[in-house]
Amino acid sequence: MDNVIVVASGKGGTGKSTVCICLSVALVKQGKRVLLIDCDCGMRGLDIMLDIEQDIIFDASDAVCGNCSFSEAVYKSRNNDNLYLMAAPFDTENELSPSVFKQLVDAVKNDYDFVIIDSPAGIGSGFVTAVAPADRALIVTNAEPTSVRGGIKVRQKLEALGKSNIRLVINRFDKKVFNQLGFYKDLDDVIDATQTQLIALVPFDIRISVIMQRGVAGLNWSASASVFDCLALRLEGKRVPLAFTG
Repeated sequence: MDNVIVVASGKGGTGKSTVCICLSVALVKQGKRVLLIDCDCGMRGLDIMLDIEQDIIFDASDAVCGNCSFSEAVYKSRNNDNLYLMAAPFDTENELSPSVFKQLVDAVKNDYDFVIIDSPAGIGSGFVTAVAPADRALIVTNAEPTSVRGGIKVRQKLEALGKSNIRLVINRFDKKVFNQLGFYKDLDDVIDATQTQLIALVPFDIRISVIMQRGVAGLNWSASASVFDCLALRLEGKRVPLAFTG
């Protein structure tokens, strides 16, 4: 199974990192061993969401520079057995090149059932690095024109980089607000506009944001958990219906 998945978005604020965490927790609940890699150099945040900010000594750049072993740059989540994190460098000058990052992921991926890579928003150099080792890609958008346009740009760039296994996650969906704004006739219009097959629709739930910022993912959970459980099963090739359809 292709087990290295990059999660990307065209613009910031779509909830991409939250999707990474929630998906990883769902995979762990299903008995999988998961490595999260934060590729947002200079703006890392997954360590806070997993409540291991104070534990981080080494990051991905330390591992490839020889400051530590690869295993020493991997940290276990406090609240989730079998969920691990490799943090992004704090300084942008330590951003890894695509070829070096691919070598790093190739060296560790066989120790895990899934490797989830949190790409920086946009399609800059950090995105190109994050995509390099990926077998599959998830594009996270919101159901609004600027986010959809960003999603299209991400898809085009992914295809230019030789990635073809691409799926769409529409995040923070609120049907009432969606209908009131009237940007699109229905969800099918959003999906058609992104030119990408939908794999998950995630409802807006303020509790998810609170859980992430408190670093208690996997301990306190929301009603949206079933959506990520379904997404995890779909990524494993299981034929299950969407847990939420709007």
